[in-house]
Amino acid sequence: MHEPLLEIRDLAVHFPIRRGGFLSKQVGTVKAVDGVSLSIEKGKTLSLVGESGCGKSTTVLALLGMAPLTRGSVRFKGEPIDLTNSRSLFQFRRQAQMIFQDPFGSLNPRMRVCDIIAEPLRIHMPQMRKEQREERVRDLMGYVGLLPTMAERYPHEFSGGQRQRIGVARALSLNPELVICDESVSALDVSIQAQVLNLLMDLQDELGLTYIFVSHDLAVVRHISHRIAVMYLGQIMELADKEGLYRMPKHPYTQALLSAIPIADPVAEAQRQRIKLGSEIQSVINVPSGCRFHPRCPHARAVCKSTVPATQEDDDGHQVACHIYSHPNWEREPLLM
Repeated sequence: MHEPLLEIRDLAVHFPIRRGGFLSKQVGTVKAVDGVSLSIEKGKTLSLVGESGCGKSTTVLALLGMAPLTRGSVRFKGEPIDLTNSRSLFQFRRQAQMIFQDPFGSLNPRMRVCDIIAEPLRIHMPQMRKEQREERVRDLMGYVGLLPTMAERYPHEFSGGQRQRIGVARALSLNPELVICDESVSALDVSIQAQVLNLLMDLQDELGLTYIFVSHDLAVVRHISHRIAVMYLGQIMELADKEGLYRMPKHPYTQALLSAIPIADPVAEAQRQRIKLGSEIQSVINVPSGCRFHPRCPHARAVCKSTVPATQEDDDGHQVACHIYSHPNWEREPLLM
């Protein structure tokens, strides 16, 4: 293992719930992210997957200072990053950029494409001359498959896939080492998704980019990832390389997610067994005790309700937080009814 480009330790984002108008008081806490630890090597893609509301997007927003950090530490290229310090965060953002989910809502409709792509350059590199910025914009548009003649147009004059390419060009304008893709293809048609994913992979090979890829679509994740982290209610349930996770998922939640992926073969689709979970996803306001997945887990036992499972890691770096693998007397524990 090489030294990771990015390390996240015990990251937490908690939002207070207040009631009472002007003289409000805190009556609860939303634990959107609660103790996430991750690391990613340079030139690789780490994906965060899970159901809506599990904390994927909040994790990456906190990483760039766009969500309030409750606790945790971040190291980039071995150096600590203070996400609560505006100067430190400003410097970090030169090396870490984001591609947002909505390719239209993330672009200013009153700005021309050339100005949208050049905006990070004006903010972070004010010493750059106008001619240099214009040349850089032309180069970036070529990178992402857009004609330089389109530079004077406005976002509404482009298709959804083209708008996302504009977002990619803007993210690459400062030559970042880390690019965060927050559901960046979920709003696109399937055929356009494939084009944007192939573009991202080509750019990674050409420029040595490192990606954090957030998605709820496990089929998309399999196409682009090197390692995958499965989140549930603000915590990591399982973390493994792509092949290990799809070949031998360990956590019951991961197994259920994989069993729900559609198969193109109608015969195979009809014959396979899907894993049915016990109930709807729990609330982040009233987080279950013990293992957060136990109210829905088909294998839940008494220890799952009372004790938080320890994370186990094998020699291949496959991590799983489940009592099946960590509790010494698992088979003797009574089943939850």
